[in-house]
Amino acid sequence: MKALIIEDEIMAATTLRKLLGEVSPTIEIVATLESIEDSVAWFEENTMPDLVFMDIHLADGSSFAIFERVDITCPVIFTTAYDEYALKAFEVNSIDYLLKPISKEALERAMNKYHTLSETHINSEQIERLLSQLAGKNKHKNYFLLPERDKLVPLAAKDIAYAYIDAKAVKLVTFEHKNYYLTHTLDDLLAKLDPQLFFRANRQFVVSRMAIKDVSIWFGNKLSINLNVEVPEKIIVSKARVAEFKHWFSS
Repeated sequence: MKALIIEDEIMAATTLRKLLGEVSPTIEIVATLESIEDSVAWFEENTMPDLVFMDIHLADGSSFAIFERVDITCPVIFTTAYDEYALKAFEVNSIDYLLKPISKEALERAMNKYHTLSETHINSEQIERLLSQLAGKNKHKNYFLLPERDKLVPLAAKDIAYAYIDAKAVKLVTFEHKNYYLTHTLDDLLAKLDPQLFFRANRQFVVSRMAIKDVSIWFGNKLSINLNVEVPEKIIVSKARVAEFKHWFSS
């Protein structure tokens, strides 16, 4: 773990370094800075540390001025001889507020709080990433509710053999040769279908993997997809998309 100390009193900085060595032996102090200007320059030229120990009263002013000039995204533990700035400290990235002279026990509590918050943050990121992945897996529709005369009927996505643009409308055709018209575009439909099961053969057709009977070599290194259901015209895969189709079908 890398930590930065911003402290203009040499004795206080030395004491803090000594206590940190006792409380957290693996911590690496990347720099000790004494002023607002030095701190701003350091943050502009270096990667963000894991933790900052910051005195509030520095030689050239209040350390809160640093936050007005630099976006400090890591946790901060303030160290000060005064307690009137506690509320303001927690308006920034402060996780603790230590009064001088700093005791080993107070520093231990602050470091335990830091580690607890760090672990919680990591777990939150993992949970968010997992939820995002699950959402991505579940965003594809298993069923569609489609109009048929004076009612709505459910259609399972797995029952769709292909879809195509028919007179500017999107038409679904099932393995049982039933036809349904959609109000979506072909792009909208494709976004709702599982990409492992359906492929956009060309601007006109989306086909189901389960509907493909075989594939013929066509003129100009193109492919002709032959389905096990009747289609209104040949389904041609352009030369540019042949490799993509082969990869999709064999995956």
